[in-house]
Amino acid sequence: MNIYYSKTLQELDAAINEIEIEVDHSIQRLETIIDLILKCLNKVKDYVLKRGFKNFDEEVRFFKYQKPAIVSKLVYYNAIYKIETRKPYGLKRIRKFYTKELKKLKRFFDNNLDFYKYYRSNNSFFDEKFFVRGEHDIRLWLDTFYFEADHQFSTSHDYKVAKIIANDLIQVYLEGKLNYINHKKSLNASLNWTTSKTALTELIYALYSHGVFNNGNTDIKLIAKAFEGAFNIELGDFYHTFTELKARKINRTKFLDSLCEALNKKMEEQDDK
Repeated sequence: MNIYYSKTLQELDAAINEIEIEVDHSIQRLETIIDLILKCLNKVKDYVLKRGFKNFDEEVRFFKYQKPAIVSKLVYYNAIYKIETRKPYGLKRIRKFYTKELKKLKRFFDNNLDFYKYYRSNNSFFDEKFFVRGEHDIRLWLDTFYFEADHQFSTSHDYKVAKIIANDLIQVYLEGKLNYINHKKSLNASLNWTTSKTALTELIYALYSHGVFNNGNTDIKLIAKAFEGAFNIELGDFYHTFTELKARKINRTKFLDSLCEALNKKMEEQDDK
């Protein structure tokens, strides 16, 4: 069992690392990894049901350490998939969303504190109840999930161990995201748009018209909100501002033209040095 499991886990980790490197689109990458883990888990299940366990210790080791190591990957990547597909727009709303997700992890920890202590202290006196099939005790921190599971391939607490492992990784992921947002906010705080709102609206519409964001599949309102957050400015009714730009009789692209002029001047100055 140990040789088979070690080889299977090693192959799974290698395949996940390859996908992490090669697939750029985050959601597609997560979907591919989840599918890969499910196939691996089914393969391990078929092996276990066909082979069985030689003794008590082998069964406990599998359900306490080996199966949770694989299932925790599934829990982790599925959680990240849900987080990223439900994530709102705007730094303020995203920060609130990530913070709420962290609170969910804290609630799970608080609700399972006794088992956390048992597992992380590497205790074994309840292992026969926790990690042997068909030996559950409803008085020992039992989840409703267990009653819906396949009891040929589940014990009362192997999934809870997987959740503990996965939650630690999810916490690192969320805290990293929040640190990035806070760092980004700190950087943005020093960047203030100091020319006119009309000029910024002209720039935003130029970028929108050229399709430079998300292959041209981004709403103008989202682009405007991003610029407002980045440069600490409120554009107000930028649709109306754009209408005024269109109504100009002369030089509709006054700001863009001035950018080109300033850049060319800078290049000429650099050439003269």
